[in-house]
Amino acid sequence: MRAEASRFLLRLLPSALSLLLFLPFCFGIRTFRYELPTSTVFNRFSEAPEYRNGAECSSSSTGDTATSCDPSLVHIAMTLDSEYVRGSMAAIHSVLKHASCPENVFFHFIAAEFDQATPRELSKLVRSTFPSLNFKVYIFREDTVINLISSSIRLALENPLNYARNYLGDILDSCVDRVIYLDSDVVVVDDIHKLWNIKLSGSRVIGAPEYCHANFTKYFTDKFWSDPVLSRIFASRTPCYFNTGVMVMDLAKWRIGNYKKKIESWMELQKRTRIYDLGSLPPFLLVFAGNVEPIDHQWNQHGLGGDNVKDSCRTLHPGPVSLLHWSGKGKPWVRLDAKKPCLLDHLWKPYDLYRAQDSASPAPSSYSSTLISYLSY
Repeated sequence: MRAEASRFLLRLLPSALSLLLFLPFCFGIRTFRYELPTSTVFNRFSEAPEYRNGAECSSSSTGDTATSCDPSLVHIAMTLDSEYVRGSMAAIHSVLKHASCPENVFFHFIAAEFDQATPRELSKLVRSTFPSLNFKVYIFREDTVINLISSSIRLALENPLNYARNYLGDILDSCVDRVIYLDSDVVVVDDIHKLWNIKLSGSRVIGAPEYCHANFTKYFTDKFWSDPVLSRIFASRTPCYFNTGVMVMDLAKWRIGNYKKKIESWMELQKRTRIYDLGSLPPFLLVFAGNVEPIDHQWNQHGLGGDNVKDSCRTLHPGPVSLLHWSGKGKPWVRLDAKKPCLLDHLWKPYDLYRAQDSASPAPSSYSSTLISYLSY
């Protein structure tokens, strides 16, 4: 009788395992749902055009000899995951298309340990899409930060990978002393070397476009501002809001100053008493606001995805444009697929390398083409 029961359980085991694979799993605060194999989706990315250096570019550190430690290259750090991979591919494409020396750019990709797509799969996708790209993929251990994350006004802001920028000094090779950090929902329409060449003066650790007209008080709770000790953190500086999706970072100063720990200290306090409602931004403001190297606003035309709660269409800020940023809830690839795009989403489309299974990519409208030409001056 016991042997018969054992045989029954063995026959049942494969079905039970198959069922488990399609159930959502929760690790900490992240929920994962296993769906179609990622290879099915990844095969829909087209290979990007080959972008080569011009005669004026140094070629001593390009091709097979390029390394993550080469200080002569432009170093860019981005996160890479299955949810935003389409945006990441478009962002990479835009950087290469407009770079004066595209072979002199090195990408540092940070992939989550427990993403639906493994770091190996993501690496293969990047290589197949950009065969000659200089890049390296690093694994981000989410347990590094998962116990420090507090609830936010939007679930997507609680993704541990959003906090990887806090740990770039530890994640990237120690020889990398300087990096441009870019979010996955941007496209660059200017030469990235211009952003790279911006100097961080004095003791400044990061550079970013500042928005001093914004209401800075709204980024923290009344409990924070009513506390005489906490609010005193800004007494000796004039803080301005800045968006952490585009930053030039001096990682040598970052490591020496142990800024990772300073950010973590504010996150630990947030777990005990709620002093802000957003995700990874407020700790950066607490540590750096008022001591940021100001970069021209053209390098972060942000907010094109609406705000953090509502997906809405936005217009460009006045002035020239070097980088478009769909920060906020709405993403251009989602709205385009739903056939409910905002006007500026058509500026993202030419960099999209994803091809739907049963339809070709539509050509940009004539109005969109005119805008693209203007932005790519």
